[in-house]
Amino acid sequence: MLNLWRRHVASCPHRHKGRKYLKCRCPIWMDWRLDGPRLRRPVGTRNWEVAQRRAREWEVQGFADGGKTTTIQEAAENFIEDAKARNLRDATLYKYDLLFRQLRAFAGEHGLTFISEFNPDWVRKFRASWSNKNLSAKKKFEHLRAFFRFAYDSDWTNSNPAAKLKPPKVTESPTLPFSEEEMGRITAACNHYPDKRNAVRLRALVLLLRHSGLRFTDAATLSRDRITEDKLLLYTAKTGTAVYCPLPPEVVEALAALPKDGAYYFWTGKSAPKGLAGSIWWRPLHRLFSLAGVPNGHAHRFRDTFAVELLLAGVPLDRVSILLGHKSVRITEKHYAPWVRSRQEQLEADVRKAWGLKKERRARTGHTRK
Repeated sequence: MLNLWRRHVASCPHRHKGRKYLKCRCPIWMDWRLDGPRLRRPVGTRNWEVAQRRAREWEVQGFADGGKTTTIQEAAENFIEDAKARNLRDATLYKYDLLFRQLRAFAGEHGLTFISEFNPDWVRKFRASWSNKNLSAKKKFEHLRAFFRFAYDSDWTNSNPAAKLKPPKVTESPTLPFSEEEMGRITAACNHYPDKRNAVRLRALVLLLRHSGLRFTDAATLSRDRITEDKLLLYTAKTGTAVYCPLPPEVVEALAALPKDGAYYFWTGKSAPKGLAGSIWWRPLHRLFSLAGVPNGHAHRFRDTFAVELLLAGVPLDRVSILLGHKSVRITEKHYAPWVRSRQEQLEADVRKAWGLKKERRARTGHTRK
């Protein structure tokens, strides 16, 4: 059964009369006791008539579903359990957990308790409350769609309300590799870094990022057993084939100079990888960019520099895609197509060919430029 009551605030003069007193303007809460765990939630209104109408709708829906109306909390927990069973990465699970925390807070603020209460209008309002922009907003919206698709497939909702909304528009940021002069300033700044102990580690990390194409977190958590002589094991492909990247001697020497106090070069292995890259190494790296006079420096630009150097050297796009660990060559083409040297050379050849055809056509017709 669903019961309604007023939860008196501390300043309410009728607080001593208990929850049975209904003539004040304190928030209205509900007590849900229909075939399942007890739920105590705010209704999301102070109007008693509106609260009663919502209560009747919830009860009708609950009885129609055999008393198995699924709450937002239950839906989120079931989704996370299914995601773990599918062996999704910890980083992906973290993003879903963050999304569900925001969804529950939004639902509590507006008096939404059950997943079936979400319609396209509520999903639209929830998306409008985000501070995310561009690619992060797009990815978050994809996660929201996946969650409501899961709820629909589980027969908790009559439709997928997020499927009816258009994804946010994304403005792609251009790929900005470091110039050779900027890289020289960054490596030279390592010698002037105030913390001399960190300076050695920082130089090795910079060189590793520049010559391996690793993502920031992957480089910061690199284990020693992944480097054999001068080759770095990037990953093992689905076919079981190992993908290696040769490292220049200066990178191997810089890594060998680090203190051997564990199984990792820049990590103890005890903290979370996300926290290591974000809170421990980002600040020294940001300080290094300031010392080098590169105000727009970012860790991902090392990865861009690695990819662009290979493309300008004539390495085929599909091979660069393998080294970067992209799932599809389309991803590599999307971000690095303007830097493909062979493509640019072909474009220039096509333009020059058009010049020659135009000249031949004028010669045949007897027209000359005045």
